[in-house]
Amino acid sequence: MADEQFPRPISNRQELDAFLKQADQYPAQVDHNGMLAFALDATASRQYTWDRACQLQSEMFLQTGSIGQLQIQLCYYRGFGEFHVSRWMTDTTELLQQMNSVCCAGGKTQIARLLKHLQLEHGRNRIQAAIFIGDAMEEDSSELCQLAGQLGLLGLPLFLFQEGNELVTKRTFKKMAELSGGAYCHFDSNSAILLKDLLGAVAVFATGGKQALQRFAIGKSDPILKLTHQLS
Repeated sequence: MADEQFPRPISNRQELDAFLKQADQYPAQVDHNGMLAFALDATASRQYTWDRACQLQSEMFLQTGSIGQLQIQLCYYRGFGEFHVSRWMTDTTELLQQMNSVCCAGGKTQIARLLKHLQLEHGRNRIQAAIFIGDAMEEDSSELCQLAGQLGLLGLPLFLFQEGNELVTKRTFKKMAELSGGAYCHFDSNSAILLKDLLGAVAVFATGGKQALQRFAIGKSDPILKLTHQLS
């Protein structure tokens, strides 16, 4: 598969603009009670970034404080077939405690299992958005794209944040985001502020819909513009 099939954004400002454009296709939330699935790869290679995510996740709650209540479900996989799902939480302290209790363990990715869980959970509790943070993809990309497309048909957009530059992972994540109606962004250890802002943007979208997100983006435009991180 040629890389040209996946146009390369010039900067993360453009990624956020594309995200805002995509969000316009979704109706604004009316109950101000957003549900957000927060999923992470907890295999061994991601211990450092897991620790970073523990620091950043509280920002998602803080960004939505003036909009409405945000409920988050923590999902992660690690080790030999371990897959964990928390209850829905509205307390950032509880979420942080759960994340801090996790140690990453070696194992293969379980993204398909995650996407199937999201389908089932979305049927029980309508989820406004799902975030996934990972650095690898060791599964059949066609199956993952098919599952992502099914989530798109159900109205559940995926926002995939890739750590590192692994090319097959990048291609797959970008296509999954496109098929689900969500967005893709690359980050590294130098992109913490950018990642925080983008995570906050998804949380705001889940809680207040497109209008709240547009207001949030205006307030965050300057720091995002300063971090015009080139994608490789």
